[in-house]
Amino acid sequence: MSDQNIPDQLRYTDEHEWVERVSDTRVRIGITEYAQSKLGDIVFVQLPEVGSETETGEPFGEVESPKSVSDLFAPLTGKVVETNSALEAAPELVNSDPYGEGWIIVLEVADADDLEAQLEQTLDSDGYAKVTED
Repeated sequence: MSDQNIPDQLRYTDEHEWVERVSDTRVRIGITEYAQSKLGDIVFVQLPEVGSETETGEPFGEVESPKSVSDLFAPLTGKVVETNSALEAAPELVNSDPYGEGWIIVLEVADADDLEAQLEQTLDSDGYAKVTED
């Protein structure tokens, strides 16, 4: 079992993004504690444009560390309605608080049923813990 912090209330992808439902049709997205620990110190986050569309499994931005540049993959199909502009000045928030102040985007999906169906395709905390086992 992984010793990483994997909050039960979130959903996850095997690409190490987390998803938090914040309303009937909106989710907040970021990268997991596991992902940021493997990347090292985040020095830059490329955010998508508000209003842009995402498609499940497709890149929507990047995180950069001294070790590498890694794509961020959309866990859901939707429209970007908000980005975390604080990351422009303080990308290290992804390291210090990946499940809080280090969130990356908010997506809106077509309707509540669509959101529920898409969330069912993601991993729960137990499923994600299996992905992170080394």
